[in-house]
Amino acid sequence: MPPTRLRPPNVNAAQWTANGDALGAVDLTARANQIYGANVFSPAEQRSRLPKDVYKRLQQTLDNGKPLDEALADSVAAAMKDWALEKGATHYTHWFQPLTGLTAEKHDSFYAPTGDGTALAEFSGGELIQGEPDASSFPTGGIRATFEARGYTAWDPSSPAFILENPNGALLCIPTAFASWTGEALDQKIPLLRSMDALSKSAVRALRLFGDEQTQRVYTTVGPEQEYFLVDEQYFYERPDLINTGRTLFGAKPPKGHELDDHYFGSIPERILAYMLESERELQKLGVPVKTRHNEVAPNQYELAPIFENSNVSSDHQQLTMQVLQNVARRYGLVCLMHEKPFAGVNGSGKHNNWSMGTDTGSNLLEPGADPATNIRFLFFCAAVIAAVNKHQALLRASVANAGQDHRLGANEAPPAIISIFLGAELEKAFGSIASGDGDGSTERGVLGLGTPVLPPLPMHGGDRNRTSPFAFTGNKFEFRALGSSMSLAFPNTVLNTIAAEAIDALAEDLENALKAGATLEDAVGQVVKQAYSQNKQVCFMGDNYSEEWHAEAEARGLLNLRTTPDALPWVVDDQTVSVFGNYGVLSERELESRYEVFLEQYVTKLNIEAETAASIARTMILPAAVRHLNEVKASGIEDLVAEVRPVVEELAGSLRALEAVNRDHPADCSTLEHAEYMRDTVIPAMNDVRAIADGLERLVADDLWPRPKYEEMLFIK
Repeated sequence: MPPTRLRPPNVNAAQWTANGDALGAVDLTARANQIYGANVFSPAEQRSRLPKDVYKRLQQTLDNGKPLDEALADSVAAAMKDWALEKGATHYTHWFQPLTGLTAEKHDSFYAPTGDGTALAEFSGGELIQGEPDASSFPTGGIRATFEARGYTAWDPSSPAFILENPNGALLCIPTAFASWTGEALDQKIPLLRSMDALSKSAVRALRLFGDEQTQRVYTTVGPEQEYFLVDEQYFYERPDLINTGRTLFGAKPPKGHELDDHYFGSIPERILAYMLESERELQKLGVPVKTRHNEVAPNQYELAPIFENSNVSSDHQQLTMQVLQNVARRYGLVCLMHEKPFAGVNGSGKHNNWSMGTDTGSNLLEPGADPATNIRFLFFCAAVIAAVNKHQALLRASVANAGQDHRLGANEAPPAIISIFLGAELEKAFGSIASGDGDGSTERGVLGLGTPVLPPLPMHGGDRNRTSPFAFTGNKFEFRALGSSMSLAFPNTVLNTIAAEAIDALAEDLENALKAGATLEDAVGQVVKQAYSQNKQVCFMGDNYSEEWHAEAEARGLLNLRTTPDALPWVVDDQTVSVFGNYGVLSERELESRYEVFLEQYVTKLNIEAETAASIARTMILPAAVRHLNEVKASGIEDLVAEVRPVVEELAGSLRALEAVNRDHPADCSTLEHAEYMRDTVIPAMNDVRAIADGLERLVADDLWPRPKYEEMLFIK
């Protein structure tokens, strides 16, 4: 009897041996083997290659945010070109981040013919500073018509250039902003940089009231935790749904999921660890400060996390991280899945955004210190964040909205669609004491004894952590946990920076008034913090964000529950949003409207691709397999089996026809939001109906007839 369909592919997928050429054993104490930043045109590299006065002027330009003059740019370009040529780069690109959520690049050669049959490597300051890619085919949300093609890329000197290596050469990548011919932002970087400037001005203004005359700039910092799945490429290419949409549109729940909690922080399989080591090596060469790796909760799910960097560089590095993780996976016969929910029934993937504010003198403004209750500067800035999140909770939710996210944020696996803040017991006590004016707000630090002298006593933190909170204080930062795995960091952090700037200014104005009225600094801060916390404490929640009881309580508190992307995205163009973004010069109303249209269009398009793919798979793969199985059952003469299978096959055929009809009959002459609501309310339920029946058939149809790899293979063969 020939083997079933499953077994040979499973054996092939499980048989992996080390390729032996990725890392090898090296002495990491030897300077020659220290690769961190080797492919980055870093300040250290600039210092070694630029004339001393040029380097000094460049750093002053970066520190003070001043524009570059062309003579300085020419010197930098010449040094950058020489460095890139030594690294084997024949081309350069202005590397930018359009509104696709991905990166974009157009390669130009360094070499130009001289007229005597030879070529000369050239790269001027003008070429460094400005590029002109065709802007007609990138999402603009109506800012530019299709025939209006001109757009510009502008060098961002605050994010260092880097070399991307390829087996056949190398490429110099210059991080750039991307704007239209009319000057409007068509990318993720420009608004992020504007928001960082806005927050810096507001925070420095506030610090002056605290007597800080040294700080010239405040940076927002981000350390994102990237979750992802790995599957064997053999299974990936046998799944049209994974190829087309990044997630499985069909798949019955396997007998084992993650109920045993045996995968989380478990021993990393050899093949996966080899992949992780090479990915980290590539990222280290690019200057990405990767720090942590581990198994995540779901089978075949993993996580990588870097150390904090300023928001702009961190956002660039996060895009690089996703690219490297996906590229390196192929060297190990794997495919890296970044979709927020590639498998139903097991946890999806997020990207926790650890956000804080730091001064150019090295001080973290969200560091509570030994006693947060007496740290008036910390209390001021923390209260500003609380006020910002409460006022703009809907905008924060909208900043993380997409079709993949709708599978996570309404479910008991990721912070829900209600935005709330977890402060922890220590901070809640401190703020509560200030608001009430009663009691001692300090928390005595304890020691955790483990009951045996072999183990050392451990200092206890002043509060527990809450993994169900979408916005949690976790020591010296806020962790915005609601970002999706596939997302760029840029827009959520643009929102965070902008709303925090507004709240800091509002509290600073109140503080100025209190000081003018004669209050001491300590008393004035106490008044401001008390008022801010009292007015916004409804957004603070210490309990289980997954519980149904919280939904009712949140509604009573006036908090919004925006479960789906069409519910959330209108807040991108709400009057309150337009006002704060306009006041701080981050995004104009026209730029906000363009993003709103782009985000809605992406939602509609992605769901349409899913629906068309689901119908195709059901029509050409699942239904034929089910009919073949039914015919075999009929041939067996066992009527009970026929009676069991036939109605399900007929039900699949009927639901498939219904899905094909809604795919065909999209509404005409409607707004993009109405189209998105049609996808949510009509197309998604039709897809779900087909899936429910097909997944039931997967448990009925003979294994050797089923046309696609199953969850139990994709999730557990490593």
